[in-house]
Amino acid sequence: MNILLCGCCGRMGRMVTELAEAQGEHIVCGVDVAPSPMPYPVYPSFAEVTENCDVLIDFSSAQGLEERLKFAEEHSVPVLLAATGYSDSNLELIRNYAKKIPLFKTGNLSLGVNLLQLLVEKAARVLGDGFDVEIIERHHNQKKDAPSGTALMLAESVKKAGEKESVYGRHGMVGARDKNEIGIHAVRGGTIVGEHEVMFAGEDEIVTLSHSARSRKVFAAGALKAAAWLIGKPAGLYDMGDMLKGIV
Repeated sequence: MNILLCGCCGRMGRMVTELAEAQGEHIVCGVDVAPSPMPYPVYPSFAEVTENCDVLIDFSSAQGLEERLKFAEEHSVPVLLAATGYSDSNLELIRNYAKKIPLFKTGNLSLGVNLLQLLVEKAARVLGDGFDVEIIERHHNQKKDAPSGTALMLAESVKKAGEKESVYGRHGMVGARDKNEIGIHAVRGGTIVGEHEVMFAGEDEIVTLSHSARSRKVFAAGALKAAAWLIGKPAGLYDMGDMLKGIV
């Protein structure tokens, strides 16, 4: 693969760079709002990119999303969107561009997390309304968005089993818990890579499903795998579920 890496100078960008080099993949250039020396050219904007690439991997942020998608459309390049924290208008933009180019969007690139999604959906269907659902996510103290994209993905898995309403944290005299709530709680501290726990609390018993990432390497490996899968796909909006069809 010839890769254009957006957000290349951040922690995840550096991890993808390291792993791509080890796997023999080629990053032709990078784009970062704060350029620093990398083993390939790095530009502060897409307007300066002249290299040809097979795929654009985006580990930056929601800021500047339209510039990236416009570049991808003009050059017919598929895009892997690995950032989180998108607004409703960002999501609408992504859906519109997916009609013209292949876009892969996910809140988490870990195979284990995506398996967790499937297990959570199954548990929600089996346990039903007799169990209260709470989602707790933990991340490092530099993470800017809350709750995490993965926590939102897990909440959507629960909602596939029946109509529920997400409640983000609780404070004050909130009253008794509604049975249709999904409580979502964000913890920030230290250097936690990423931990997600889904608790189903019933009468006299609790079922807990969880995932813990020990290194960002799992996300970098997932990004390279998903980017390779995306190349050659027709226009559309894809996710890890599409890639994993036939595997799980």
